Parts: sequence; structure tokens; C-alpha cells
Amino acid sequence: MIIVNTSSVLASRRILVVEDEPLVAMLEEDLLLEAGAEIVGPATSVAQALTLIGDGDLDGAVLDVNLGEETAFPVAERLTELGVPFVFVTGYGRQGLIERHAHRPVIRKPFKPQEFAKDVAMALMRGPARAD
Repeated sequence: MIIVNTSSVLASRRILVVEDEPLVAMLEEDLLLEAGAEIVGPATSVAQALTLIGDGDLDGAVLDVNLGEETAFPVAERLTELGVPFVFVTGYGRQGLIERHAHRPVIRKPFKPQEFAKDVAMALMRGPARAD
């Protein structure tokens, strides 16, 4: 069993939150803030997320796969280009991912609040996203 010190992994890390459900976004923000992260966003659309990404001054991201009528895969592509680690958060599990991102970390909704920050920290510890 790997023990992760969530606070040390997430402390002062700039984490982009991409989530279109306001209550879920607020919960994710609160849990990450408690672990010491600095929140960027939340973004509720691909366009907002891409604007917030800018030049890539991020340490990680949490991406809801389905954002209303669109998916977060263009955001995942940009993060991959910049080498920013990210984790998908989705109710569909791995089945909701396109093949190109099927190996990425996934947190399944509904997630356990007491485990969310640890799961994000573990995903970020895997290192930067890489173009495959």
C-alpha cells in the first residue's frame, strides 16, 4: 500500500478544475483547497479551460469528461502538449474515455470526498502527461 501525504503533494500547486456542475465544482475546489492546492477556475467549458490554461502555468488539472454538449478531450490534448499532468473525473469510468487517453488516471463519480485529494495527488505524482 502506498501512503500519500496529500498536503505535501498538493501544497501550493496550481490545479485547474474543469467541471460543468456547480455543486461538484465547489466540492472539488473545497477538497483541493483543504489539501493546500491553489485553484485555477473552475472552467465550465472547453473554451474557458483553454483560456485558463494559457501558456501552461499549471501544476495539474482535474477534468470532467462531459461538459454539457462537449467533452474535455481538447483540454486534455492541450495539457498533454504542455506536459501538465491531469486526471479525468467521470461517471462513466474508463469506458467514457477515447482510446488516446484510455491510460490516463480516472476518478469515478460519485467519488468519496475523503479520498478525492489523495486520488488527485496520486495522479499528479505519475508525472506529466505525454503525447503518445
